[in-house]
Order: sequence, then C-alpha cells, then structure tokens
Amino acid sequence: MNVAALLGSIESGFIFAIMALGVYLTFRILDFPDLTVDGSFATGGAIGATMITAGFAPFLSTVSAVAAGLLVGAMTGILHTKGKINALLSGILSMIALYSINLRIMGKANVPLLGEETLLTQIKDALSILGDYGQLFAVAVIALIIKFINDWFLHTEVGLAIRATGNNQRMIRSFSANTDSMIIIGLSLSNGMVALAGALYAQYQGFADVSMGIGMIIIGLASVIIGEAIFGNRTIVWATFAVIGGAIIYRMVVALAMQIGLDPSDMKLMTSLIVIIALIMPRISANYKERKRRAARAKNHGQRPAVLEGGEVKKHA
Repeated sequence: MNVAALLGSIESGFIFAIMALGVYLTFRILDFPDLTVDGSFATGGAIGATMITAGFAPFLSTVSAVAAGLLVGAMTGILHTKGKINALLSGILSMIALYSINLRIMGKANVPLLGEETLLTQIKDALSILGDYGQLFAVAVIALIIKFINDWFLHTEVGLAIRATGNNQRMIRSFSANTDSMIIIGLSLSNGMVALAGALYAQYQGFADVSMGIGMIIIGLASVIIGEAIFGNRTIVWATFAVIGGAIIYRMVVALAMQIGLDPSDMKLMTSLIVIIALIMPRISANYKERKRRAARAKNHGQRPAVLEGGEVKKHA
C-alpha cells in the first residue's frame, strides 16, 4: 500500500470512527438495533453540503447537520417508545423516510463541493505547517474530542441511567427512572454523531450523495466488532478507543483490497465478510481454549492418585 492510500484510509477511518461511536452507543450501550444510521449519515452530508453551497459558514453548516441528526434520532426513539413500534422496525421506517427527506433537502441526488470552502479545508489551511498531514491531524482531533465527550457523558448521571437502561430496563424502572426518555436521548445522541460523520465525510470526499449512507450500519458494526476483537472492551474509555482503532483498521483493509485489484462493486460483500469473520473468530478461539482447558482437566484428573479411607494412597499394580 502506497503512502497516499495509507494516509487516505487513516483519514477516512477517523471520520468513520465518529459514526462507529454512535453505533456503539446504540448497539452496545443501549442494546438497541438502530438502522436509522443509513439515513442519518446521508442527512448529515445532505444538510452540510447544501448549506455550504448556499453560502453558509462551514462550521454552522456542520453544527446544523448535527442538530438534524439529533432530531432524527429522537424521531426514531419516539416511534419506538411512544408509538410502541418494534425497535428494528422503527429504525427501518426512519431510514426509509429519510431517503425522501434527504432528496428534498438537496433538491437533487448529488451536491458537489468542488471549489467550496469547507470546515476541513479551513482547518487544513490553518495547519498548513503540517503539510499533507494537516487534514489527518484535524480529523483525528475531532474524533478524539467526540470520543472524550462520549466517555464523559456516559459517566454522568444521565449516561449511567442510559447504560442501566441497556442492561436491565426493569431494574432501572424500579428506581423511578424514565426508560423511554433514556432511549430517546441515547438514540438522539447516537444519530447526532452519525450525522456529524456524514457532514465531515461529504466535505472530505467533495460531494454529498443521497445514497452515501447505504451500508453505514454494517461499517459501524464492523468497526465496533473488529475493535473489540483486537483491543478488547474492559472499560467504556478503552472500548471507545477500540472502536476508533477498529474503524481505522477496517478502512485500511478496504484500501488494501482496492490496491490488490478488488472491484469497487464488491466492497459491500467484503464488508459483510469482515463482519462475519470478526463475529465468528472470537467464538472459535473461545471454543478452542475451552477444549484445551477440558483436556487439561481430564488429564490431571486421570493422573490424580486415588485416596483410600484413612488417607492412604492407593498403589497401582
């Protein structure tokens, strides 16, 4: 892999890490299978790109994208908690609705940002002393800031209530906590991070597309699963570091596959295979270790001398 491809994969990895942190919040912390991600990622890109091309400041455009993501996540949460719609179905309904909404926002299927000043180009110009590494430094800092804010929030009273809701809703209700509110807040924050990633990715690649969010939930899951499999998830702080590492590794694997000649149309298939392998390998490894432990116990049990009454050791002939 050449230096340019490696640099690009790490840069995009940090952007996708922000999206993966949102997926981690719903799937691991809240235990909610939220498929809104495919729609909210594109919503973030659509709003960010449309506002930038309309002449708004890049920072304001990016913040507006985050606000839209918060609203979208809340919508999914309300469908589930107040409308009593199945968690999976509420995410699917939001995702489908967002496709049409995103088209309305952009007015067309694609909004180019070529020649436009974006948040990333502004930061890159401000860090011109770093040369080609200015943009990498910018996206890394943004991803780490989101990570540390996420860690801090999950240790607050509300964050602990959200974690408890994901673990045991019946228990947290016994403490008079409103689990519906916790689910809505968790989904809102998750999709806010996803929309931020969408806005940054649109600025990074130079355009927003109505279909840019397709498959994002799989990429987010791949990042979470790969990160946990390689780095572990001992604590919240460590787990979020693992998610960022998983996103970067995933993008590097994709870049390597492209370098060796894999067709771009096969990327979704490769992503699915990566997730399948990441899910299966830990179980295979755990089963192998368990078999070794059982074999060791059986061997030790077979070699243990039999003890007769009175404490005498039975002698074998």
